[in-house]
Amino acid sequence: MAESRGTVERIIAEGRTVYGVNTGFGKLSDVHVPPNELRLLQLNLVRSHACGVGDPLSAEETRALILLRANVLAAGYSGARPEIVDFLLAMLAKQVLPRIPSKGSVGASGDLAPLAHLAMGVVGEGTSLSGVPMAEALASAGLTCLQLEAKEGLALLNGTQAIGAVGSLALFRAERIARVADVVGAMALEALLGTPVAFDARIQNARPHAGQRLAAEHLRELLRNSEIRESHIIGDSRVQDAYCLRCMPQVHGAVRGALTHVREVLEIESGSGTDNPLVFENGDVLSGGNFHGAPLAYALDYAAIAVTDLMNICERRIDRLINPDINEHLPAFLTDHPGASSGFMIPHVTAVALLNEAKVLAHPASVDNLPTSGGKEDHVSMGMTAALKYRQIVENAEHVLAIELLAAAQGLEFRKPLRPGAGVEEAYNRLRSFVPKLTEDRPMCGEIEEVARAIRQGVFDI
Repeated sequence: MAESRGTVERIIAEGRTVYGVNTGFGKLSDVHVPPNELRLLQLNLVRSHACGVGDPLSAEETRALILLRANVLAAGYSGARPEIVDFLLAMLAKQVLPRIPSKGSVGASGDLAPLAHLAMGVVGEGTSLSGVPMAEALASAGLTCLQLEAKEGLALLNGTQAIGAVGSLALFRAERIARVADVVGAMALEALLGTPVAFDARIQNARPHAGQRLAAEHLRELLRNSEIRESHIIGDSRVQDAYCLRCMPQVHGAVRGALTHVREVLEIESGSGTDNPLVFENGDVLSGGNFHGAPLAYALDYAAIAVTDLMNICERRIDRLINPDINEHLPAFLTDHPGASSGFMIPHVTAVALLNEAKVLAHPASVDNLPTSGGKEDHVSMGMTAALKYRQIVENAEHVLAIELLAAAQGLEFRKPLRPGAGVEEAYNRLRSFVPKLTEDRPMCGEIEEVARAIRQGVFDI
């Protein structure tokens, strides 16, 4: 960092004109700025770009954004002083977080608006996430705001760290629900007297996608030593299960494969130089497009589609559990008193509503383009839109999985005294430790939220 900073200072001393160091920005990149206005240039850049709107990023997302941006600067391509990274890390250590609105980035010349709100915090302007003015929050934590030198405002603004922060945390949640989908799917299969034959390793090895193999192995382990399965091996006239049960390795596995690809993209991005221009060891300062969010936008759109389809197969299993025409003689809507009681009728409706919203949100943001900055930035990624809607899809999926888990556990009640497979029984016991069997109609909204929260916290990582 010190070496690249020295390059920036030599450029200023020699009077050379270099974009981002002593020029305007975007359409104004041809305007030279004199040395006595360079500090004002950086401060005005930060202030003018801090125009985000909407709900702020969460504390977790804000911390992720700060850490990712510090990592980019620490790579030494940005020409910023080491003090900038030290200050960002001090903000994390002292829990001083700026309020960063979630909307306003097109993910092209970086996440300009969100990162500008971060930079506002560095210079002691704007508001903290707790609602206190940043100057006051920094002072209370014993921190003194910084004055930005040449290029440092731009160094804080150019990059994909808002997309990366929101997308990475949503990915972590999605990877968890991809595994939990096996757990709830296996429980639904037991309640519906399904067969694990379709999970045989030989079938998976004939089509050896890694995710498919992992899902099938997980399902086999969850269903190990099932008394329910043993009870209907002989005399069962059915040949094979419906796709929502039989094809779990293929669908759940494909979701895992998609998320693995997205993880690879996010991991590469987290260690990349995404500033512009970039300062290199030989003193060259080169303008390029590493700030463009296309790699993340495509990946997160892909992840959104995959998680939405995971919700599709979950919803089909919920319907199969409650529908008296196809639920293998379970009571209608999983209640002892169909008619007088509605049982799981309306939780299924809620799942359908969540799925519908996810399908709307799954339309790729990255296929859109609207030029900005007077036509200079004429192709943008819409990556932040992709990240935000992906986050919402993941949240919806957690709730749909919660509904399926509740319904599948209710189905197991009607198979007693037979016991399910070891992993399924463990999941059932964990659920029943805080949600009782449905014996009569009751409001289930709180239980759905509680189970979704438990899924998010790893309670059902079995």
